[in-house]
Order: sequence, then C-alpha cells, then structure tokens
Amino acid sequence: MKLDISKLNWIRQPKNYSIFNDKVEIVTVPHTDLWQRTYYHFRNDNAPLLQMATKEKYFSFIVKTDFESKHRFDQCGVVMYLDSENWLKASVEYENEEFQHLGSVVTNNGYSDWATTEIPANIKSMWYRLSRREDDFCIECSEDGKIFRQMRICHICKASGEILFGIYACSPEDSSFKATFTNMEITECAWKAHDGQQPDE
Repeated sequence: MKLDISKLNWIRQPKNYSIFNDKVEIVTVPHTDLWQRTYYHFRNDNAPLLQMATKEKYFSFIVKTDFESKHRFDQCGVVMYLDSENWLKASVEYENEEFQHLGSVVTNNGYSDWATTEIPANIKSMWYRLSRREDDFCIECSEDGKIFRQMRICHICKASGEILFGIYACSPEDSSFKATFTNMEITECAWKAHDGQQPDE
C-alpha cells in the first residue's frame, strides 16, 4: 500500500524541504545529527524527522533514498524515533571519495551503537525496509528495491505500544546536501515469524 505522505508529521521541521504526492526532498542543515553518548560522549538530537504514528504490531515500511552527499557523515535514511533516548536509524553515511558507511544505529535508554559496512562512494541511492514484530525490528537494504538483505535485528525497549517511524536526513559537520525519498509504502510484515529454535520456557 502506497504511504499517504499527508499522514507524516515533522519532528524538528527543516528550513528547506519540498513535499509532493510521491516524494519528499530535504536539504540538510549543517551540524544536525542523532547520536547518544557512546564512545564520543556527546549527545546530538537535532536532526529533522518526518514520521507517522501507528499501533500496528506487524508491518514493513519501504522507502528509496537518493542523495547528493559529499561531506563526512552526510546521511539520510529510515528512522523509528520515539524520544531522544530511544530510536533507531539506517542510512548511508558519506566518508570520503573512496568509501561510505552503510549502517544502522540503535539507541536504547540513551546509549547508541553503530554497526556498519563499507560500500563504494559512488553509490548514490539505497532502498530500506523496516519491519516490526511487536517491539523487535528488522532493518534491510537493497540496491534495486527487489532483493533486500538483512542489516540488523534489534529490540527497542520502549516500542511495545504506539511507535513513530519514517525518514530523516542530516549533516553532522559543516555541510548541506539534498536527500530525496520516493517509493514509500507500507506492506504486510515481510519479516516472517521465526520457525527454528523455540523460545526458552
């Protein structure tokens, strides 16, 4: 089902953006980011987010991102943001002319972690699929929108009820770029129930 963009609401509305029936464009502002404490010890919570609310326990959200990133840490992608200390995001973060980081950050109770893999710097688009099964989540990525590969399975401590999910873009350093989001849709949960080892009693 195609996502109704009119149901999305801003958390920290950016200065420069455009919303159409089938796409969203965000021009990032310098020194915007999402990160909490771990390793770097700073806390950044000022990236613009465009999200919708749902109480649905089982679903998948798909979005395609196109980006003109050019400076270290420029990023855009999918997000599930509950509050400043409980959220997840997945994106491509520009590093240099040779490589970028395709990765995800999961933040529980005010501490972030970052899991990444290096990809070529000339990749300028990426699809994401965020799936929910109650308070557990699966993040996948795809270069063609057809074959999705698992990036991460995680638990969000405060995601048992209504959640917020959507898209984001930011530039942690002194930079600005345009991020374009298209092909947004909500589907039945593509992350199927586990059929292997049974839960502990």
